[in-house]
Amino acid sequence: MSQPGPERYPDFVRWRAGNTIRLLQNGGEYFPALFEAIDTARFSVHLETYIFNLDDTGLKLLSHLRAACKRGVRVRVVVDGFGSARHARVLAGHFEQMGARFRVYRPEPEGVEFYRFSLRRLRRLHRKVVVVDQGVAFVGGINVLDDLFDVPETGEGPQPRFDFAVQVKGPIVHDLFRAQSDLWMRMAWRHRTDWPAFYRRVRGWRRRRDQMLAQRSPPVSEGVRAAVLFRDNVRFRKTIESAYIGAIYRARHDVLIANSYFLPGKALKTALQAAAARGVRVRLLLQGQSEYTLQFRACRSMYGRLLSHGIEIYEYMPSYLHAKVAVIDGRAMVGSANMDPFSLLLAREANVYVDDAGFAALLQARLEAQLHQSSRLVTALHDQRRSWWTRFLDACAHRLVRLGVAITGRSAEY
Repeated sequence: MSQPGPERYPDFVRWRAGNTIRLLQNGGEYFPALFEAIDTARFSVHLETYIFNLDDTGLKLLSHLRAACKRGVRVRVVVDGFGSARHARVLAGHFEQMGARFRVYRPEPEGVEFYRFSLRRLRRLHRKVVVVDQGVAFVGGINVLDDLFDVPETGEGPQPRFDFAVQVKGPIVHDLFRAQSDLWMRMAWRHRTDWPAFYRRVRGWRRRRDQMLAQRSPPVSEGVRAAVLFRDNVRFRKTIESAYIGAIYRARHDVLIANSYFLPGKALKTALQAAAARGVRVRLLLQGQSEYTLQFRACRSMYGRLLSHGIEIYEYMPSYLHAKVAVIDGRAMVGSANMDPFSLLLAREANVYVDDAGFAALLQARLEAQLHQSSRLVTALHDQRRSWWTRFLDACAHRLVRLGVAITGRSAEY
């Protein structure tokens, strides 16, 4: 069998020219921009998120959405049934009271059914996408959650989660809104007997929608090339992972990845190791503070092998790293997808892929600032000095993750 390489991962991305893309770091930049867009909305706001927490940030967002509803703006909100399980019922009451439409993606079962395992329950809505007036969109890894909610105390005062999103205008907004509309419709399906007539109405509605989107989000002069990459369990099962692997195989100079839960499959690890072997500088910015012990330890169990292939590893120390971004030879990726089995095998995700050297340089500068100011370099000596007990726990965590992957039937990929 031939070795995997770039010929197996062509540049399949459907690029769209004429987009303006603004980088937003942490909730401190993201939420003011989002609130401003909602406050100027004229007819629609469609929000999807994994976590909608009723902290100060969540309550402020509800206030802005309530004001939009009073102006006659149509508001639709979708939250994940697991990520937002704690607040789903209260949120339903808030949205009903303000006149917004609200749906929960795969609600957690109740009663005895809660204890019954189903692979379907692992397939979550993990993407964070907001589209306002079908003309401006927000995409990234930032949930509706305070930057300082439940962050670790390191002795220097609480520090915000490190995360990114983008605000976009232009043709890729079409793709984001289409994906939102399709999911909203799919969640509303019921048993019916008039399927042929129903599909005719859907096709007509989609034609009208696409014509309207082309008018409301036209290409911007001097805009940049970009694409939206989705992951779901039907049409786009490998889209994000394949885009990453292909870009890494084609890299000639630099690969810089910041990822909160880094547990890549065999193909992605092979691509990273091959890049380092041919002289590409490969750097990983990973969590230094443990948010979820299993994923944290499983990731660390790979350090020795990655370091032995010349890959540089940095751990972000001030707070939780929640970013899912990358810069690869002048192209940038910002989105919700981690390089782990949950994101790449199970969840609905959305990433924005930007083919613009200026935007990539800006994101790289933000990441490198954290590499130098807030991170520690993991060396082979540091990895070797870990106690045998720590190594044992890390190895057990990695095996547990692989066991979880086996349940999905995809264990050969990990």
